[in-house]
Amino acid sequence: MSILINKNIKLICQGITGGAGSFHARGCRDYGTQVVGGVTPGKGGTFLDQIPIFNTVHEAVSKTGADATMIFVPAPFAADAVLEALAAGIRVIACITEGIPVNDMIRVKNAVKLHNAGLPSEKRTWLIGPNCPGVITPGESKIGIMPGYIHLPAKETKRNKRAGIISRSGTLTYEAVWQLTQLGIGQTTVIGIGGDPVQGTGYIELLAEFEKDPETDVVMMIGEIGGTAEEDAAKYFKEKMKKPVVGFIAGQTAPPGKRMGHAGAIIEGKSSGSAQEKISVLKSLGIEVAPSPADIGVTIQKVLGL
Repeated sequence: MSILINKNIKLICQGITGGAGSFHARGCRDYGTQVVGGVTPGKGGTFLDQIPIFNTVHEAVSKTGADATMIFVPAPFAADAVLEALAAGIRVIACITEGIPVNDMIRVKNAVKLHNAGLPSEKRTWLIGPNCPGVITPGESKIGIMPGYIHLPAKETKRNKRAGIISRSGTLTYEAVWQLTQLGIGQTTVIGIGGDPVQGTGYIELLAEFEKDPETDVVMMIGEIGGTAEEDAAKYFKEKMKKPVVGFIAGQTAPPGKRMGHAGAIIEGKSSGSAQEKISVLKSLGIEVAPSPADIGVTIQKVLGL
């Protein structure tokens, strides 16, 4: 099985006529995803290859039955693009755009929270990102910019064990996936939640979904310096989960007060949010932590007893 997406999703791309949108819409289609349309205001009625383009998300949904979208709309307009998808009933929204103003994302996050209030997980809207690579269920569907060929579908695993991955870092996600594939450990679903300070979906919500997935045997949680998301997720793991979780924290050599790549990757104060502090908390709560990026695959292998 998988979480969030499978082979049955119907995907649209908001911003499909831009360079990035058109390139990655084709990439998702070529991977096997059902790309049923795109949205660019003013270009409705035209086509990208054979993919129809609509003026609004509502029109795209009504004409195609789309239930997922990926967003490549420029940062000043991306928040409105997310809200348009939310209003149209899209279930999975992967916002790839980076540089969205924090105030815009707070407004969007509150709108998604209000929309999802009281809904079970299977009926809620999942906002992934922004500033993320997207979501992939290997061998079935991908929504985003990740290279599909490095992933090993869960059904093709050679070791009878499968991993789910949640990550704040796109490149480290790819590194973890490739190591697992080389070891013959398939992946159920891989999710890049993005490295911005305000995210649509965090670790805890996704850990809960992986815990329920019968095919996921272990969850890899890739974190970064800054904030307390990883510590909060570790506490959730300790209290609520039976499946093992493996962690890795990037930024172990980052100096305090220095922004390292992502907007959310900054240490506040002398030690709060540092890699050392996060690693200490994760280990104290029972999470095995990979000591370096090169050790992610073998650490998961060890935890699985392979």
